[in-house]
Amino acid sequence: MKQELERLKYDYARKRVEALLPVVAEDEINTPEALELAIMSDHVVSYEKEHYPISKPSVSELIQLSLEEKGMTQKQLAEAIGVSQARISDYVSGRAEPTLRVARLLCAALGIAPALFMGL
Repeated sequence: MKQELERLKYDYARKRVEALLPVVAEDEINTPEALELAIMSDHVVSYEKEHYPISKPSVSELIQLSLEEKGMTQKQLAEAIGVSQARISDYVSGRAEPTLRVARLLCAALGIAPALFMGL
């Protein structure tokens, strides 16, 4: 029963946020609508953090996603950083983790922030 009530509150808050976004200007902070938008947004964020957490991507997921974004093949990446295509396949599949030297090269070649790569 409590979960159902929380879900109803979340659905209501989400709808109010959608309705208020076009009404409230970015520089407005002291209007009733802006206050309601802030309250409803806080509720939506809180609910989503609890019920729909987003985990940090793994190294293999980061490499895979970056390859897709860049339209790059594993072979092209291997040539760009000077390792075998089989090694890149190991990183993408999660069978192996790159050394720090290779991680630095991967970050540079794929445009990945080193902090993301290290899970920070």
